[in-house]
Amino acid sequence: MDRLLRWFLGQYIRRGSITFTTANGTRFTCGDGTGKPVAVRFTTRAAARRLLLDPEMALGDIFMDGSFVVEQGSIADVLAIALDQPDLSPRWAGVQWWLRYLIRHVQQFNPRSRSRNNVSHHYDLDGRLYSLFLDADRQYSCAYFETPDATLDDAQLAKKRHLAAKLLIKPDQRLLDIGSGWGGLGLYLAEMTGADVTGITLSTEQLQLSNARAGEKNLGQSARFVLQDYRDIPGPFDRIVSVGMFEHVGVDHYDTYFKRCAELLTDDGVMVLHSIGRSEGPGITNPWISKYIFPGGYIPALSEVLPAIERAGLLVCDIEILRLHYAETLKAWRERFLARREEAVRLYDERFARMWEFYLAASEMSFRKQNVMNFQIQLTKRQGVVPMTRDYIAREEARLRSVEHGQAPRLQMAGE
Repeated sequence: MDRLLRWFLGQYIRRGSITFTTANGTRFTCGDGTGKPVAVRFTTRAAARRLLLDPEMALGDIFMDGSFVVEQGSIADVLAIALDQPDLSPRWAGVQWWLRYLIRHVQQFNPRSRSRNNVSHHYDLDGRLYSLFLDADRQYSCAYFETPDATLDDAQLAKKRHLAAKLLIKPDQRLLDIGSGWGGLGLYLAEMTGADVTGITLSTEQLQLSNARAGEKNLGQSARFVLQDYRDIPGPFDRIVSVGMFEHVGVDHYDTYFKRCAELLTDDGVMVLHSIGRSEGPGITNPWISKYIFPGGYIPALSEVLPAIERAGLLVCDIEILRLHYAETLKAWRERFLARREEAVRLYDERFARMWEFYLAASEMSFRKQNVMNFQIQLTKRQGVVPMTRDYIAREEARLRSVEHGQAPRLQMAGE
């Protein structure tokens, strides 16, 4: 077993330096010796066997159960090396990838009941968990780092401002926030632009907190949040925004999603879609992420998204690619989580804390080392709705920044 493990890992790890110790005490190093050295140990032979049989699934599993121990460096360092190899797919994993690709439509089949269950799996966890690592406004999506030294809170505020600028909102316009999270974006838009906001979510935890926050800020008349599927919300709306929700739609529902958005949007309406995306064409969801973190989730390629937009009769006015912004966001989340890791252990247990650490580290390194990004697509139903050049975005951001300073908003969590 040890000789087989050494051969396979030696074939795959060509960059960096990882020293492995097997359960039998065999020690060997893989890579070209560059970069920060990392050392790991298998505590059981079964852990090594599982890694050989199904590396994409097994690495997270054996780290969670403690049979894969990082002795030098961190699991983030291990993943940084693993995801930075010339051949990101070990030869022995190719068949598994194709099998998973063939069944991805089944895994991403998300009718209403399944969508609600999938959302509940992740977003209805103990709310105190998210307060361990998110910003004060509990923004759980890619931040927008205007400067390298921006804090997480500043970058999340900049993200809301950037989206608001692209939406070109006028006071009292009806705005739909699809996948409204804990309400931060909807409350910002209601307060800063005067929009009449309806946020929809499938998470009961998020729903309760969002409405509580709206009440505390005396925004109950202009920002309301409901437990409803995007397929069922009545319209029309002058503006639609969706941040971090499209990854849960599923490839077979893209036509339904965009056709419904087209139905909900007024003729002079504007929509902005913010989503994680992949730059290398259609793929699969990592099986470990699919099982433990985001069941039914999928990172779409633009080549899968744009045809559905065209079929819905919507016009693409602007596409912006945010490359390393999410890597920096996830780094901040991971560091914050590790600083308060013991609290996560008390909330759940050690295995859960290792699971969450692996999730944040794997996500960060996917953005740093692989071709994963975020995209923002601005959509309308006809020409001439948005300006011909992008200058208006910076101007509107400057205006919103002055409004923020004038009102000195600090959106707080309910009870904070």
